[in-house]
Amino acid sequence: MQARTLQTWIARRIGVRQRLERVCPSYLLFLMVVTTKHSFEEAARFSGLHKSQFSKMLQYHSNMSIYTLESLSKTQAKQWSKSLQYVKGLPWKIVIIIDSTLQHRASLHPENAKKFNHGKGYVIGHQWTNIILIINDMLIPLRPIPSYSKSYCLEHDLDYQTEHERVVEYLSNLHLEDYIGSYDPRDVIVLTDSGYDDKKIENAIANKQWNFLIALGKTRRVKSEALYLTTPRSRAWCHIATFFRNHRRLKWTTIRVMTNGAQRKRMEFRIRHTIGYLRYVGKGQLVCSEPRKRPDGRRKYLARIIHERSWRDRQMYVGSGRTQQ
Repeated sequence: MQARTLQTWIARRIGVRQRLERVCPSYLLFLMVVTTKHSFEEAARFSGLHKSQFSKMLQYHSNMSIYTLESLSKTQAKQWSKSLQYVKGLPWKIVIIIDSTLQHRASLHPENAKKFNHGKGYVIGHQWTNIILIINDMLIPLRPIPSYSKSYCLEHDLDYQTEHERVVEYLSNLHLEDYIGSYDPRDVIVLTDSGYDDKKIENAIANKQWNFLIALGKTRRVKSEALYLTTPRSRAWCHIATFFRNHRRLKWTTIRVMTNGAQRKRMEFRIRHTIGYLRYVGKGQLVCSEPRKRPDGRRKYLARIIHERSWRDRQMYVGSGRTQQ
């Protein structure tokens, strides 16, 4: 009786059609249960329904689920966009985060499974690229990007694309006006890790006049502002790790944050930065970060491309006298 009441409550909250009131909540509850295997047979055993009902729901209502997710995201974003005028303290008001999630395979030979390496060894399974929109500390999930293997694309007559190509296509077709109405593109910043350090992704963001802060690989080529203005464009590029080893005169700054509204707490890492050029992308701020106790970790490198507003903002967020329009 309690399970039936819970299913009814979930069905009312997500607003599904009457003929899906039992299948959809049952599948959601099954996904929430900790189990070693997520399959139609396990879902049928858990809920007491036939496995064909879950197969039909996912096969014939996939487009409806995408439409529903986008509709809910737009409704939520429009509600919170009204508070953008009250956001203060940062040069950006809208944050877009791009990251991927791995789902381990449920059997030895699953469909559309690939081998992925995310820095902690290889994982065989499925991957989703998640796009998150943050407005005034409110997290709004956007439609994720599925990853398809070459064999799956060949079997289903689909054009194979790498993850980076899918991200570029997604960003090119992402219209924030549909979510928050009219906005200033300079209020948007995109955050990603080094897995998305790709010139096509970075240029797709720059073409929308958005800012981005991206972690770079050690071999990403950069150039100082002085060399960029005095040497040919095709020469004097070096790896960013080598770049900061050659610029030892840059001063380290320990990061401090406000706690309890009054005290300043010293963080466990420090940074140094300068203005330079990211190859194939353009001018921006190059950042080197490391733990204050060097044996605890390695250095990380970031690039921040900013669409400048005014000279006063450039002094505040980049540094006085270090930028040129």
